[in-house]
Amino acid sequence: MQNIHEEYLTDKGGNKKAVIVPISEWQQIKEDLEELDDIRAYDKAKSKPSEPVLFDEAVKKIRKGKTN
Repeated sequence: MQNIHEEYLTDKGGNKKAVIVPISEWQQIKEDLEELDDIRAYDKAKSKPSEPVLFDEAVKKIRKGKTN
């Protein structure tokens, strides 16, 4: 886990309303979230039982737009 150097914007009552982070840290956060999304999609796909598909058949289906 990386250290995040955030600053909070608050309203007149001192309630946190927004956060500011350096752009380099924001870019890393976005990359990490995209990777996490990929991992979740992989885990979801692996949790479903499926039959193996030959590579050539998979390519044909993809080219025809049929992924199921």
